[in-house]
Amino acid sequence: MNLCQTSGVMFSKQYNFKRFEMTDEEDRDVQFWTCDCFAEDNIFLKDYKLHVSFVSEVQFRLDYEAILRRLGCVTEQQFKDVLNEISQEVDRRRHLSETSVRRAAAIKDEYQPLHPHVYHLQESYLAPKFKQIVEYCRSADTSIEGLLDLVVEEAATRVYRFPVFEKGFCEELLEELEHFEQSSSPKGRPNTMNQYGILLNEMGFDKDFITPFREHYMSPLTSLLYPDCGGCCLDSHKAFAVKYDLNEDLDLSYHYDNAEVTLNVSLGKDFTEGNLYFGDMRQVPLGETECSEVKHMVTEGLLHRGQHMHGALPISSGQRWNLIIWMRASQERNKLCPMCNRRPTLVEGDGFADGFTKQKKEVVQPGQVMLGKDHVQHLSDNHESQNLKHLHTKIQ
Repeated sequence: MNLCQTSGVMFSKQYNFKRFEMTDEEDRDVQFWTCDCFAEDNIFLKDYKLHVSFVSEVQFRLDYEAILRRLGCVTEQQFKDVLNEISQEVDRRRHLSETSVRRAAAIKDEYQPLHPHVYHLQESYLAPKFKQIVEYCRSADTSIEGLLDLVVEEAATRVYRFPVFEKGFCEELLEELEHFEQSSSPKGRPNTMNQYGILLNEMGFDKDFITPFREHYMSPLTSLLYPDCGGCCLDSHKAFAVKYDLNEDLDLSYHYDNAEVTLNVSLGKDFTEGNLYFGDMRQVPLGETECSEVKHMVTEGLLHRGQHMHGALPISSGQRWNLIIWMRASQERNKLCPMCNRRPTLVEGDGFADGFTKQKKEVVQPGQVMLGKDHVQHLSDNHESQNLKHLHTKIQ
């Protein structure tokens, strides 16, 4: 039994157990939301490698003017340029939902895919080692110790590396992404840190590729590796590709992700250097952090907690593409927005938005008892094998 799911396990007098798992029909009915902090928090100023929040010019000057001066923003014109950059980004974010819908519709109508089959997940795309890892995680006798024998533990805490895709699929996916880049279709960029990349939901990858990949292949792994931070109750994602090139984005500044768990897969092409580096969780001051460098190899994925601070060193030659999947658990983020550290104030969004949901109260039927998380951590799906007399039930 996955730890996150225990809050939705029903225990009846007949020892019948039920998980609160959504059916496909129910899943389509779920509406996802964005926290209102999205419009004004975590705005990245690339020239100064600084994340800022903006509520008003008065607030911004009080909070950041001195810092920006130390970073080289010394003239009033430079400061006005910063304010103009922020104003454009805030406006982009406030209208992101409707503009994304328009772009997706235009892409669907106008764009002719080069490789239509890559939009539909097939097992043949997956590396044999990855399928072995997933099969182990799905088996009845799984353990964290057994799983760690199958993946590579990096020097950075709880960062894991393993093969994900076959090389031939990575090459075809890259050809498709480059074909799209060269087309006249409208393009939305992933975020303020990655200026060269592609939002995969707008291209149409979500329904038949990313969603089944998350649900059927990634969730078994994350349930074992990250049960404490939403890994066993992932229910949405944001997927995008990023590109690093000598004439475009060379590197990626130190940051954390708007995710509970992140998968970062190196797709290619030929490049040198550009390793990733990991510090500590974002709550730990940078001065108290020792970073670990991690080599990123084509076809392999790095799996880590979204709040784990990290960055990418500059490439020195060639071009590199990465597939990034920010996987989210509404059960976790509904309590505390990972970006503003406050209880989220919800605003409407499109598709999976930023992964927040409006929680529905669970109804307990007569004769049933809800088990609390602490009481069923070691409860397995095979209830006949359990020694139920040691269970402490909690009446809701």
